[in-house]
Amino acid sequence: MSASTTPLERLLKRLDLIPEPGDAFVGHPGQGEGRLFGGLVAAQAVVAAGRTIEESQLHSLHGYFLRPGQHEPIHFRVERLRDGRSFTTRRVVAEQKGAAIFSLTASFARPEEGISHQQEMPEAPPPESVPDWEDHRAKILGDAGERRQDGPVEVRICDPDDAFGNPQEPRKRCWFRPRGELPDDPLIHTAVLVYASDRTLLSTAARPHGLPWGKRRAASLDHAVWIHYPPRLDGWVLYASESPAANAGRGLIHGAMYDTRGTRIASVAQEGLIRRPR
Repeated sequence: MSASTTPLERLLKRLDLIPEPGDAFVGHPGQGEGRLFGGLVAAQAVVAAGRTIEESQLHSLHGYFLRPGQHEPIHFRVERLRDGRSFTTRRVVAEQKGAAIFSLTASFARPEEGISHQQEMPEAPPPESVPDWEDHRAKILGDAGERRQDGPVEVRICDPDDAFGNPQEPRKRCWFRPRGELPDDPLIHTAVLVYASDRTLLSTAARPHGLPWGKRRAASLDHAVWIHYPPRLDGWVLYASESPAANAGRGLIHGAMYDTRGTRIASVAQEGLIRRPR
């Protein structure tokens, strides 16, 4: 892949899975070091499930991160659990070297009229007035050289973590948006939303314990997303998260996503492993 491509173009390429016989797909995560970002594997699994369905939209997913993923091809196997009039269910297993690294159960629904309500979107400063996620991370680590390259999704944080490790409320608000225009494919908009949903959650649960970047070891254990409205990621999305409980090194985080009109488009839940470095 050309080095001149943008981070978003590289993400879209990685979401363009290669079909194989028998509801199977291959995804390429790209080059890199260390373990894979879990949101990428979840997003690719959503695409694999969605490519076996017509005229329905993802409304919920439940996934488990089983092993750290590596920067090598991922094989996705899709199982058709149910094809109903209103709801369709798929199970997806992502494998590397014959071992499962992620499992996903996804439910798709046909659009219909029905009840509707939501809590109001929380107040938040405008995204242009708050710091970039990567800039703040480098500041906390105390080394400008630790700033990572911009990713495919821009994140700006309204509630920065304390650089000195002082305890903070287990709540966080951030804005995110793709760094460019997405293709007019509802499944891709949904997959990018799932990709972004794995950001900022573990740091929310670490805040009461004074564990910013560099002072914790963390990993996502499981992840759930409920989509209330088909997402169109054409602008900023507010992502508000809170951690109501933690024990035995596992923190629970709830998240809510709102578009700029105040519509709650998705809800998220995750449990993550958070440890102090040995």
